[in-house]
Amino acid sequence: MKRSSKKLPKDSNKLAAEIVRLSTEEPEEDSKTTPPKDQPQEPSKEALSQYFSKLGKKGGEKGGKARAESLTAKKRKEIAQKAAKARWNKNKLDKS
Repeated sequence: MKRSSKKLPKDSNKLAAEIVRLSTEEPEEDSKTTPPKDQPQEPSKEALSQYFSKLGKKGGEKGGKARAESLTAKKRKEIAQKAAKARWNKNKLDKS
């Protein structure tokens, strides 16, 4: 740990905060020269893109059907009415 020539604060609360900050701070030399061993390397953008594409397709296949099955008839009706109202209001605004 690097020694600091900075004076410590006299206020006990500020002193405690400074001590905690100094004791939990990572050494600068280690963090810059060597990457942490416990963290895996980041995957490439292409690999991430393929993974999320497959993940999206999985959810998309179920999506609407699963949601429709879980909703009650009353709730489906409310959603449909809200959508229809939004469509009609949108058309009225465009014509004005």
